[in-house]
Amino acid sequence: MEIFQDLLLRRQSDRKYCDKPVEEEKILTCLEAARLSPSACNSQPWSFVVINSQPILEKAQKRIATMGMNKFVKQAPVLIAIVLEKANFTASLGSVIKDKEYPLLDIGIAANNICMQATELGLGSCILGWFDEKGLKQLLDVPEKKRIPLVISLGYSAATTRSKHRKPMKEILHFNSYKR
Repeated sequence: MEIFQDLLLRRQSDRKYCDKPVEEEKILTCLEAARLSPSACNSQPWSFVVINSQPILEKAQKRIATMGMNKFVKQAPVLIAIVLEKANFTASLGSVIKDKEYPLLDIGIAANNICMQATELGLGSCILGWFDEKGLKQLLDVPEKKRIPLVISLGYSAATTRSKHRKPMKEILHFNSYKR
């Protein structure tokens, strides 16, 4: 079994995919990782639309590869649209009182779980926030009042694993006080 640190080093935003379909079992395993994600007050404010067959995949790709962005998504054999669902009362109240968008934080956690699980399964992924949300909602029959904050591309990566370039720990870590 792989240790978590190795998985973190292998996970990357893949922007090049092989022309190979992703097995439904692997897609479902990734979605199970999302389903098991923690959420504020166990609200679970998400649902998922898997897009993996033509012609809807091609239409979705066109709505995601817009304004010169995300051209690589046209290679992805699977897209997962994350639909923001209504949070439960406790999480909604907490969001107002604490001025924090708990449902959006929860969706970010679920998206990360999908991507980490995909990495463990030998798949590549990329979390996308730039796309024609209105057009995608229409295509996927998502009600007008709901949001699609994120889409994840999924497939067998054709890219090599890149080394991570991150800020040094001393620049981001504070113990007991933000002041240095």
